[in-house]
Amino acid sequence: MEEFDIIGPSDRPALLAISTPEVLAMVKTSLTELGYKVHMVENFEQFDLRYHQVSYQIVVIEETFAGSDLLENPTLRMIQSLPMSQRRHATTFLVGPSLETLNTLQAFSYSVHCVINYSELPMLSELAQKAVGENDMFLTTYREVQRRVYLKPA
Repeated sequence: MEEFDIIGPSDRPALLAISTPEVLAMVKTSLTELGYKVHMVENFEQFDLRYHQVSYQIVVIEETFAGSDLLENPTLRMIQSLPMSQRRHATTFLVGPSLETLNTLQAFSYSVHCVINYSELPMLSELAQKAVGENDMFLTTYREVQRRVYLKPA
């Protein structure tokens, strides 16, 4: 983990919680090519620390991250337990072999924006652009209302 990586106002940070080296390489390459500044973590503790320090635009979680299984994945469970205001700054992806790419019901059931099967990772750039665009469009009103509430004078 990079200890002193600086995030500037024009950076587009992405956080990867992926243990499989081949999957990590594919995802990192795709997001870097899209202009994201990629941070990688090796365990839940690193993820928890990073996630709460930076407003990541993209978060990618592998279903078996750090040796866990999908239903007991502490990283995914942490995201699921956060209030909407603390997790809607990022478009969250869940990747793994048991997922059906772009299955909205599956994504909803895991409290993520997009699920991607390993077999579809070569198309990650296109899938990421689609999911981020849809998420931004869907949450525009929510973010605007949230901004107004926080900026409203007392």
